[in-house]
Amino acid sequence: MTEISEPARKRRSRRAAGDGGVKRALAAMAPYLLRYRGRVAGVVASVLTAAAATLAVPMALRRVIDFGFTPDAAALINQYFLALIGVAALLAAASGSRYYFVTTLGERVVADLREKVFARLTRLDAAFFDRSRVGELMSRLTADMTQMRSGFTTTAAAALRNFLLFVGAAGLMIYTSPKLSAFVLIAIPVIVLPLVASGRAVRGRSRAAQDTLAEAAAYASEALSAVRVMQAYNAEDETARRYAEAAEDAYGAARKAAFSRARLTVVVIFLVFSSVVALLWFGAHDVLAGRMTSGVLSQFLLYALLAASALSELSQVYGEISAASGAAGRIAELLAAQPKIAAPAAPKPFPTPTRGAIRFEDVSFAYESRPDEPALARLSFAVAPGETVAIVGPSGAGKSTLFQLLQRFYDPAEGRILLDGVDIREADPSELRRRIKSVPQDPAIFAVSMADNIRYGAPQASDAAVRAAARKAAADEFISALPEGYATRPGERGATLSGGQRQRLAIARAILEDAPVLLLDEATSALDAENEAQVQAALDRVMSERTTLVIAHRLATVLKADRILVLDGGAIVEEGDHASLVAGGGLYARLARLQFEAGAGAGFGAEQAAE
Repeated sequence: MTEISEPARKRRSRRAAGDGGVKRALAAMAPYLLRYRGRVAGVVASVLTAAAATLAVPMALRRVIDFGFTPDAAALINQYFLALIGVAALLAAASGSRYYFVTTLGERVVADLREKVFARLTRLDAAFFDRSRVGELMSRLTADMTQMRSGFTTTAAAALRNFLLFVGAAGLMIYTSPKLSAFVLIAIPVIVLPLVASGRAVRGRSRAAQDTLAEAAAYASEALSAVRVMQAYNAEDETARRYAEAAEDAYGAARKAAFSRARLTVVVIFLVFSSVVALLWFGAHDVLAGRMTSGVLSQFLLYALLAASALSELSQVYGEISAASGAAGRIAELLAAQPKIAAPAAPKPFPTPTRGAIRFEDVSFAYESRPDEPALARLSFAVAPGETVAIVGPSGAGKSTLFQLLQRFYDPAEGRILLDGVDIREADPSELRRRIKSVPQDPAIFAVSMADNIRYGAPQASDAAVRAAARKAAADEFISALPEGYATRPGERGATLSGGQRQRLAIARAILEDAPVLLLDEATSALDAENEAQVQAALDRVMSERTTLVIAHRLATVLKADRILVLDGGAIVEEGDHASLVAGGGLYARLARLQFEAGAGAGFGAEQAAE
């Protein structure tokens, strides 16, 4: 489905990489298992005990058949059956302990992996998320983890159990009847070769199924996150149709994977049990000829059935482990991903206290998705500590990019950016961002309490500090009026709040942080006149104490700035105050005139609000 699937070429290359890296993927998972050697030892001990108990049954049965069915052997047969009850008790205890150790080990390892992968995702750079889909990443955290939990714990334990049963049964078959065992040795290569040959196909198709499932999950996440837009445009049917196509693609890939595993199972089980029938035929002739007792034949056949059953189970287990290795490969890709934005080995500290002096020196930058379209071109300017600078310009001028570079979500291709004389690439990004706080035009609101939304970047802040920040942002009144006050949860992405309320929460969050540099993307644009006046007064007090850059959409904001930078095409085309720029008759004068003609509430050109 071309609308929501990745290009086939990219998927094929990714699958090939996954097939070639299965061993590396499994090796990456080993440290997480080895952290819990006690549980691993419990699994191994339980499996060994269960296998030994199972292998003891045919020996006891042989003695019952050969020596127990005589009038004077009543006491002997009682001993044999009591021994069998003891073996059954041992087998039951070992199976129960195996289930406990396997289950807890699997859950523990998957929890560790989820924590590790999520922690890695939180550290990856913005460019990684530009080229990734959140829904697909969520699929790796959920579906792939579940596949791995089954494959590398429950299924791996079953593989070990069946391997031990096969080896033990094969050895005891040789001990019981070397002649009949020779036929088994001839049959083993015939059975094992199809198993090995089909493994790559099973892995490839299992990974394809996981990839298409991730694509469907990514599309569903994207659609549901914009459900209001979907319904406003009456796009429910079309969205459902496209998701149905994605789900069908996922089903088709899963069906192909299941067919590969089913075909493998059919071949192996037929070969295994055909071999057992052939052994029974040869053994029956030996019993009739007096070369073997009925008990010995029964013992040999039971071992042969155990070996055959174990081998057929191994064929299914092999398919499941191959599928899990595909999931492991996808998880290993995330664990191996390295952020492009990282602290240097010896980060340079910022001066204390931070003054907030900002300097851009010949900065050029282009996004990875548009390498031939520079977002900024040799941009140079300086902002003095405590200065308020307004940035205006049409959509696509580079205003938001400037903010993202200053927070070091990306690094410039050329030039450098300095904060208090320190090149931000030489500093620890977390220390840089601790000194810069932003209020975007579309703020992120989380499905936690209102208080926790405000203290998002300062989790140790007291309730009193949270309330003080809310009062400064004119948010205290509406929060206190909610049913649970500051404990109220606003829903996913603040769905139960108005645009103005979401913005005031974001402003309170920035006020609480008390950073020396403040970035505002017209933080009052969604407020009514009364609340705008209150919040603007609070921001005026906050802005007077720190360096502030404001992406300005309203003339009222521009008039309060110490200086105005006019961007167009990623470069500064004008600079000055409002009066001088209007008198200059350039781009700023045209944008200001358009705002007056559109009305006082409009921004600097209708196209700008969308940036």
